[in-house]
Amino acid sequence: MDCAIRIAGLVKSYGDVVAVAGLDLEVRRGECFGLLGPNGAGKTTTIEILEGLLAPSAGTVEVLGLRWDRQPDELRARIGVALQETKLFDRLTVEETLRLFRTFYGGRATLSVETLLDEMQLGEKRETWVMKLSGGQRQRLAVALGLIGDPEVLFLDEPTTGLDPQSRRALWDTIAALRARGKTVVLTTHYMDEAERLCDRVAIVDHGKGIALGTPAELIDRSGGQHLVEVTTDPALPPEAFAGLDGMRAVRAQGDGFTLSIDGPHVALPALVARLAERGVRPTRLVSRTATLDDVFLSLTGRTLRED
Repeated sequence: MDCAIRIAGLVKSYGDVVAVAGLDLEVRRGECFGLLGPNGAGKTTTIEILEGLLAPSAGTVEVLGLRWDRQPDELRARIGVALQETKLFDRLTVEETLRLFRTFYGGRATLSVETLLDEMQLGEKRETWVMKLSGGQRQRLAVALGLIGDPEVLFLDEPTTGLDPQSRRALWDTIAALRARGKTVVLTTHYMDEAERLCDRVAIVDHGKGIALGTPAELIDRSGGQHLVEVTTDPALPPEAFAGLDGMRAVRAQGDGFTLSIDGPHVALPALVARLAERGVRPTRLVSRTATLDDVFLSLTGRTLRED
């Protein structure tokens, strides 16, 4: 396997506070890889170590076969970075900002300003001051600055946080296009729909540790199936009332009802309705839906991704 990134036993601590607690990961060349987890899970700390902004307390990190403590200049030339928030010069235009950052790379900047303006859909804003850009336009500019050296690996830390839905989807299209060009993209996010849409593989981290790794579909299947049924009844039933239902994998209490992990609605739903009728109860809520990565996180930790 051709790896772009290898992490082994990564630890980062600040006194008694451990931000990353022995993380092991490998990222393949040419894939979009997601680090998922709630705020405080260690995602940003991990990616800042990969970017060379922080030094690890323990463990080893290799990016493109290189290490920050041995080949920092070569690494900087071969990666691109878009931080959670990029501070830029408000009274420079988009084009001026790109030309300024391009000079930082000297002869290594292989992408032209015109190419970046076109790829990031910023051509109409080339003469606009940075301070006049929308949140989505600023994020696209930040990604353009990360790409100006035509990097082999691009790091994106929470790239769509705070953006409106239209801006989020525009940036999703940009990231998908980068992956199609063979770039390795590593992104952190706490939006599970974003990870399912963009990532070839994801690692779910919590309290500084990796708790699951695989494709979105693999993780969903391991957690109990591709489909869920949420049911609340009157009167309420105990969990054992659902035992032995055709097509059911697992049952989990949730709120005042239950969530059933099932293999297929066409099998499980008729069996569930028949079981409720046998017991003389009526469903006050019955919802069938596709499982998501948020359900994976809930099954692994007992809490939702949005809970602190």
